Amino acid sequence: MADRGGEGGTAEQGPGAERLASRTVFSGRRVQVRVDRIRLPNGAEHDFEMIHHPGAAAIVPLLESGEVVLLRQYRYATGGWLLEVPAGTLNEGESPEQCAARELEEETGYRAGALQPLGWIWTTPGFTDERIWLYLASGLAGGSQALERDEVLTLERLPLARAAAMAAGGEIVDAKSVAALLRAASLVGASVVAPQMRCPEGPSQGADTSYGSQMSTAEAPSQGADTSHGSLQL
Repeated sequence: MADRGGEGGTAEQGPGAERLASRTVFSGRRVQVRVDRIRLPNGAEHDFEMIHHPGAAAIVPLLESGEVVLLRQYRYATGGWLLEVPAGTLNEGESPEQCAARELEEETGYRAGALQPLGWIWTTPGFTDERIWLYLASGLAGGSQALERDEVLTLERLPLARAAAMAAGGEIVDAKSVAALLRAASLVGASVVAPQMRCPEGPSQGADTSYGSQMSTAEAPSQGADTSHGSLQL
C-alpha cells in the first residue's frame, strides 16, 4: 500500500502503510474483495478488508437552457430511488474521459461536445480504493441511449442552480452527485441558495419525490437531434 502515498495531498504527512500480505476472498464482475495484512504508519499491524474498484466517471450534462439532465435511478443497495448525475465504471483500458463520454450517451442519449474536468473524489476511503472522476458536459447533441438490463431509471431536468441547492441542502444524497453538482455550479458561476438542511430517512415505497420536469427514457434525444450549446461560456 505504500504506492498509495502522496495521493489526495497526503505526501507531507509521511509514508503510508506497508502491505505485509494479501489474500483475495471474492472476485466479481466489478469489484474484488481482499484482506490485506498491513503495518500502519504508527507501527500497528492490522487486517484491512479492502474492496478494489477500477474507478468510475460521473457527468453533469448541462443543456443550453441552463438545466441539467439527472437520473432518477432505482438502487437496490439503498432500498429505493435516488436522484443522481449519470455515471459508470471504467472499462479495462478506458480513460476517465472516455468513460464519461460513453456513459453519458448510454444513460441519457446525449453526446457531449465538450467535457470539462471537475477533479475527482475518493468515494468511501474507509474500505475501498474507488475513485470517481467528475466532468461537466456541454455542447450536447442527440445520440443513442443504451441502458443495461440492471439500469432502471427515468430522466429529469432541473436548473443547475436548483440541483446544486438540493445537493447543498441535503435533498440530493448521492455523494458523487453532490460533489459534481456543487463543483459544476461553482465553475459556471451559478448562484446556489441552499434550503434548510434536510436529513431524509429515505422515501417510502412508491413515494413521489420528483422535483423537476421529467423525461421518460423514451424521451431521450433522437440520434442527430441538435441540442448544441454554441453560446455557452465555461
